[in-house]
Parts: sequence; C-alpha cells; structure tokens
Amino acid sequence: MTVDAAEGAACLNCGHGVSGQYCGECGQRATTRLISLWELLRDAFGDLFELDSRLWRTMIPLLRRPGLLTMDYLQGRRARYMPPFRMYLVLSLLFFLIAFFDPQEKLAIFYEPPAGNAAIDAEADPARRHEAREALEALVADGVLDASVLGPDGPLADALPPDESVGDGARLPVERQEPDCIEVGAEFDSMPEIFRRRFSSERLQQVCERVKAAGAAGVARELLDNMPIALLVLLPVMAFALKLMYPLSRRYYVEHLLFFVHFHAFLFVLITLQILWTRLIVAVGLHEAIAVLPVVATSFYVPVYLYKSMRRVYGQGHVWTSLKFLAISVTYVSVLLMMIVAALLFAVFSL
Repeated sequence: MTVDAAEGAACLNCGHGVSGQYCGECGQRATTRLISLWELLRDAFGDLFELDSRLWRTMIPLLRRPGLLTMDYLQGRRARYMPPFRMYLVLSLLFFLIAFFDPQEKLAIFYEPPAGNAAIDAEADPARRHEAREALEALVADGVLDASVLGPDGPLADALPPDESVGDGARLPVERQEPDCIEVGAEFDSMPEIFRRRFSSERLQQVCERVKAAGAAGVARELLDNMPIALLVLLPVMAFALKLMYPLSRRYYVEHLLFFVHFHAFLFVLITLQILWTRLIVAVGLHEAIAVLPVVATSFYVPVYLYKSMRRVYGQGHVWTSLKFLAISVTYVSVLLMMIVAALLFAVFSL
C-alpha cells in the first residue's frame, strides 16, 4: 500500500519541502507505505546478497590493490565503496563468527551424539588415561591380565601415563597433585601502592582459585571474548606509530587510522578465506597439505601487501619505505603481543 505525498508537502524525515519523488535534503522517498518483511530483510542483508553492492565492489580492490581504498577515500572517491569503519565491523564480525563459532557445541541439541566407541586419546585426555590405568591394574590384581601389560615395554605403554616403575616392571600410578596457587611474599610489599591495592595477595589467591576451577578451556573462552576489543584498541595505537614515522607527511591522525582500518579489514578477509578453504578441504576429504598452501602464500603476501600500501599512500621511495616497513612491522608484532597479554589478564581477572 503506497500513499503519494502531496506536492509541496514536508518530508516526514527532516521536514524539508518535497517537490518530487525524493527529498532533496535527506534523500528519503517522498511516500508513506507499509514495509513488508522482505523489504526489512533486504535492507538488513542487501550488501551481502546483492552482487553490485558496495560491499562486493570494495572486496576486489581491498584484496588485490594495496592502499587503493585508503587513497581513494582520502581523495574524495568514497560513494563507490563501503564506509571503512562499517566495513571493518562487518568483516570482523564475520571473521569471529566463522573462526570461533562451533555449531555442534553451541547448538548441540540439534545434533546427534557421535557414533562409535569412546576411544581414549592418550595425548588429549590425561584424566581418562589414569582411569584406564586404574582399571587395568584392577584386572592385573584379579589375575585377568598379566602384569607385563603395564610394564614400560608392554603393548599399552604408549597409551598409559608415564608413572613410576616398581617391582617386576609393573607401574603404579603417581598421585596427581594440582599446582598450588601462587604465594605472594615480601617482594610484593615493595611494589608501588597502585599495584598493591589492585593486586593484593588475597585477590591474587582468589583469581588463582577461579583459574584452576575454570581450567584452560574456560580461560581460552574468556580470552577469545576479549580479542575483538584488543584488536580494536590496536588500531589507534598503530595509527599513532604511523604518525610518528611520517611527521612531515602533513596527514592528520585519522588518516593514519584509516590506513590500519583498511589493513585490518584485509587481514580479516584473508584469514576468513583461509579458514573456509581449510574446512572445505577437510569436508571433501582431500590431502591436508592442500590446506597448507594458502597459509604459506599468505605469509608472503601480507608483508608485500603492507609494503605496497605504504608506498601507495605515503609516496616515499623504496629505501625509506623499506626502513619504515621494518619499523612498523616490529612495532605491530610487539603491540599485538602486548594486546594479547592484556586480553589474557582481563580474561583471568574476569573469571
């Protein structure tokens, strides 16, 4: 149902006078209509499913022409491309969704349990290995099995935990002790007051207990939850590093920030494609070596991409660009490691 606006009527969005099909001030259509469900979905996902959308027109230069998006945006050619920060958010969301969302874990109710016997993984599940050893020792004690099966040269030696040997070669399980939480000694008292208040011995003991209760899997989940924020914080830090390396470029700080927004968007697309390729190879059943080829190619392409982007955007010669490329690479890796450590600390203290 569509109701045409009267000639000279005011725009329903901005109040500006309308003299045609669209408002000359804000661009909204000069009609009132009932919006269908299809139109809502098209507005939400149009950039993903329309082949001529700005998202797809942005992907080709983003992947194949280093620095072109940044240069075009700075020179005013912007309407043909997706806005950089919107592109960053869309691609980062897509990356984390594909990389860390496991449908069989999150939507387990819709999946059938795996068939087959519950084989013990000798490397991945130490607890089951010890349980299996206790069961075998009970069978040896009852005379069902010979004690040699538990010896260092027995057929199950590789599948059993490395316990201490006793007697005729049979091995008894070593009592497993959980590592004690850290003890804060007198050296902690010599630290500045700001650290003593926030990292008191009582608080560290509580954090240690929570980490032990959550286990490595719990800490890893918290770390992954903090990684998007860590990568977002990395952007302004690296933009500041570029600002220091190009003091005579007369570029504003936000222009350096735009450079790394595009570079991170490129990384998100590249890694997402790698993950999808690897999963396809596994699903089809091809040799795993085929999945490694894009990883090797990427390890060479990423530094070349960064170097060419710096050349295109900042316009310096090969010598100066090479020196600054090395400096920005070392800075990037160092800051990234610090962001990961910070994300890990937040993960530990938020358990």
